[in-house]
Amino acid sequence: MAAEQQRGIRVTQAELLCKDACGYYGNPAWQGFCSKCWRERTRKAEADRQETGPHNDAGSPLTFSKFEEKKNMEKGRKVNTMRRLFWGGPSPPKRPESSEGQAATLKAYQSIEPGDFTSFLKLLRNPSSQRLQSRCTAFLNTMEAYHGLPVQKQSDLVQDFYQNIAVHFSSLSEVQVSQMMEHMEKLIMTRLHKWVFCHDSCDDEVKDLALQRRIRSLNWVTPHMLRVPFPDERAEVVSDPFLPAITAIIEMDAKRAPQDKLTCVCKCSQNVFQALSSSNSEPANADDYLSGLIYVVLKANPPRLHSNMQYVIRFGLPHSLMAGESGYYFTNLCCAVAFIEKLDGPALNLSPEEFEGYMQGRRAPSKRGSERQQMARETQDQLEDLKSRQEKVDQGINALKEQLQHWVQSVKAQIDEVTSQSALAQEEIKAQSEFLQSHSVSTLTQADVKDQSVLLLDGQESNNNTCLTEAE
Repeated sequence: MAAEQQRGIRVTQAELLCKDACGYYGNPAWQGFCSKCWRERTRKAEADRQETGPHNDAGSPLTFSKFEEKKNMEKGRKVNTMRRLFWGGPSPPKRPESSEGQAATLKAYQSIEPGDFTSFLKLLRNPSSQRLQSRCTAFLNTMEAYHGLPVQKQSDLVQDFYQNIAVHFSSLSEVQVSQMMEHMEKLIMTRLHKWVFCHDSCDDEVKDLALQRRIRSLNWVTPHMLRVPFPDERAEVVSDPFLPAITAIIEMDAKRAPQDKLTCVCKCSQNVFQALSSSNSEPANADDYLSGLIYVVLKANPPRLHSNMQYVIRFGLPHSLMAGESGYYFTNLCCAVAFIEKLDGPALNLSPEEFEGYMQGRRAPSKRGSERQQMARETQDQLEDLKSRQEKVDQGINALKEQLQHWVQSVKAQIDEVTSQSALAQEEIKAQSEFLQSHSVSTLTQADVKDQSVLLLDGQESNNNTCLTEAE
């Protein structure tokens, strides 16, 4: 009963924080440390190796160690050359005193709205920002020229560039400095993406393929196994409520700037919380969120997930990963990937035999315990209902077509009947008119004869009168 009431995968807040207890979020890629502590430890270890390296060479085979030492010296020489190109000397220069023009430029930077990258580029092209623009151009050109350096060296150079460029905006508030550095990161990494992403000097591509195969082999994992709150079987579910989160995490590979990739992670996480809140009457907690995020990663199987995460870790701004909403979400994503890589039977409340059966395809999730199959059945029922309704509509259309044809035929018959009746009526009218014409002609002829006879009689009478007059 207690196992059924347990929700999500349990991860405490302390497990997400840095091992050095600095208060920032740690990361499995940094062995549980934050980016700041991890870089300090890495640089300290490299310095110790360089100091102790020559003393340990005596009395041991020197061929390979000398080769490595020479290689490291060559890499260090390249890095120093790059730094001289950036700053004009072996170390970055100190920030000069601000002139009135620089103060006006900084005020203009303050007026830029958060996320308005276009206005940042326009302001960077102004003559007052020529020095900052020159430094960025020199850095980009040199990084492209030395793109063959190991990716970790390139990461160190980019992080050093961030630190030194931040000095240019030191007079601004902390929030404004963060905003300017986000614009600067997008400017730099959008151009360097093709050189440093999935670099040849690391095995990111191999790990991408291994992670994709691992996720593909776990496609049988259901939300019920992960204890993800899912819509009840009696609830009407049109589609997977986690689909927007799946779409957001897949879109991460299409972005080039680390900040844009983090935005996709944040959007995915927010959609996970929204799906959890719509699937459960109780508010979602951190355990629900992590289990939901694991479910999203398993269903999405995002392309080049390991490379994208390493790209953000190596070239993202430290403050975006160590604290804030983006840092929390990205740390949980790293925890989700680590969980998937080490997933076993007990983590899913399965015995080792059951887990192996699922992995080898001998078993399948039960219909009763699979809400997704229930949702698929409901979707199938809806499709069948739509199909039957469509058939009824088609039948109604065919019946309507037949009625329309009968109506057209009846109208045509009526028109033909009216036309024939009209022709008969016209013939009758014509006959009557001819009859009337002939009758009027005969009447006129009789009147003329009568008039002529009257005239003849009058003529004869006048002649007779004339004759009598003459006789008298």
